[in-house]
Amino acid sequence: QVQLVESGGGSVQAGGSLRLSCAASGYTYSTYCMGWFRQAPGKEREGVASIDSDGTTRYADSVKGRFTISKDSAKDTLFLQMNMLEPEDTGVYYCAADSFWRVKEKLLAANFGYWGRGTQVTVSS
Repeated sequence: QVQLVESGGGSVQAGGSLRLSCAASGYTYSTYCMGWFRQAPGKEREGVASIDSDGTTRYADSVKGRFTISKDSAKDTLFLQMNMLEPEDTGVYYCAADSFWRVKEKLLAANFGYWGRGTQVTVSS
């Protein structure tokens, strides 16, 4: 059973930084894609960033240059470093994962089968 547990959310002022972590367990895929998604009240869940098992990364245009996704394969942990945060970044941030071959669109939430429960990020102006 795959389990994903996010941590690191909180409240910051605009321009601040946060680092999210996602601890993964029960994962057996040798090639995989893991990602961060977020959902603001009244909006659909959107892809923020994703990373493949070979280290290939991709970002939503709205976070390029501000967010960095990374992973520690030895510790089965996914990270999202968020800098220069803006009020528009507010939302619940979710960690997601699945087999690389099943995730055709790597920033599309519907393609991921495993999800964490999320962590709240609030950015005030």
